[in-house]
Amino acid sequence: MSNVSITRKLKKEMEKINNETKVPDISVVILCYREGRTVVGFILEMKRLIEERGLSYELIPVANYYENGGQKDKTPDILKELAKRDSHIIPVSKEKHGGFGWDVRSGLSIARGETVAFIDGDGQMPANDVVRVYDELVRTGSDVVQTFRVKRLDTLQRVVISRIYNMLLKILFPRVTVFDANSKPKIFTRESLEKLTLVSSDWFIDAEVLIQATEQNFKISQIPTVFHKNKLRPSYVRLGAIFEFIKNLISYRFRR
Repeated sequence: MSNVSITRKLKKEMEKINNETKVPDISVVILCYREGRTVVGFILEMKRLIEERGLSYELIPVANYYENGGQKDKTPDILKELAKRDSHIIPVSKEKHGGFGWDVRSGLSIARGETVAFIDGDGQMPANDVVRVYDELVRTGSDVVQTFRVKRLDTLQRVVISRIYNMLLKILFPRVTVFDANSKPKIFTRESLEKLTLVSSDWFIDAEVLIQATEQNFKISQIPTVFHKNKLRPSYVRLGAIFEFIKNLISYRFRR
């Protein structure tokens, strides 16, 4: 092995050690369930935008899988290959024991950043929104910042589900003033995240975050965004999610 190769290898190892010991400015949990190779572009764009902003960071793509479908989903292998080339990328890939919320919690549980965000990795929410919510968090001194969708380019069914969802949330939890509960990214300060006790394993986790944050009188800020259409696959959110949400809302409301 040449001296140049040895130097490069040592430099890469030192960078990995530094990344593992230094607390990053931001951790970004990226939900990648069954996204395949399409998520690579999103992750690399996120990396570029955060580096341009001058932040230290870690990216935590989550590609958990169900045992009976794990062999068909190549996302975990794709993320492992990315991680080999970049120590900032720390994938989570394990057998699923829950839905969307379970994936979110599995990513949040290993995040080390002074601030922690989570976002879908399908590109419907622009990657740059992570930098925007970070800047808003710093500018306003908020505990939590998220987006709200002023323009939606997805299906009518998704729009209807979202409106019913938000209406029911406000009826049962009138103190929650966020316009668009399921919009992302959401970003937290380390201190505020550690005060949350998240247990939801399904789509209810966004509402759970906001209910708990409101009950603890967190300062919550919102910024507008555009929600893009996913041209590669249909939504994982089905009409039945409304009934699941109603059940969770009522259960959560009356057990507290």
